[in-house]
Amino acid sequence: MLKALLLPLSFALLLPVAAQAADVSGVPKIRDGDQITIGGTRIRLAGIDAPSLDQLCLSPKGDRWTCGIAARDALAGHVGNKSWTCSVLRTDKKQSVAKCTVDGEDIQQWMVQNGWALSYVRMSHAYDADEKTARTAKVGLWQGAFIAPWDWRVRNNKTVILGATRPPKNARRILLASASGPVAPSPDCTIKGNVNTSGECIYHKPTSRWYAKIQMKISKGTRWFCSVEDAEAAGCRETRR
Repeated sequence: MLKALLLPLSFALLLPVAAQAADVSGVPKIRDGDQITIGGTRIRLAGIDAPSLDQLCLSPKGDRWTCGIAARDALAGHVGNKSWTCSVLRTDKKQSVAKCTVDGEDIQQWMVQNGWALSYVRMSHAYDADEKTARTAKVGLWQGAFIAPWDWRVRNNKTVILGATRPPKNARRILLASASGPVAPSPDCTIKGNVNTSGECIYHKPTSRWYAKIQMKISKGTRWFCSVEDAEAAGCRETRR
């Protein structure tokens, strides 16, 4: 009888240890400004939203600027070679959503304060004040003109343009075409994605048979990807030809 009573107690004592196992530590692979991989764990940084690698912004002079790559590189340059500790809050679409620190520094806060990401107000208001600081200082994305990452993913002609720079008349056309225009947004983003007649998203590497024949137009549901990993994360599969 005593043994039967002790077993549930033993499991209860182990629960705090199991909760601690949700922490993931190690030197990450920086995928973009708000997504990393540590070991085999894909992690999205909680409370912030950074531009996708194939998103374009405008510089203070109105020039096309690969701000998604700049955000990734800023994060990698700041703490990319250090060990991170990420506390997992939840799992969403096969990736962990976590708050990460490096040597005690809140990495999400650093990204927002330096203008490389926005406070993701749909999920949290934890970094609203930090975004205001970046906007006032005109740093990172705020120095030019851009579309909020969450608006960019579902962009249309009514999408609001943010930033300190007064955008030129053709700004919206440039920003909307960043992922689907005829020219790849950067030399790092040359994988083509399109939707077939069955509604499947298919990606084509430059070596694919039909690569040159795919026309990159918003009306055709096409977009550029910067890696196979990004294409598959968006739900696309590789062409069979």
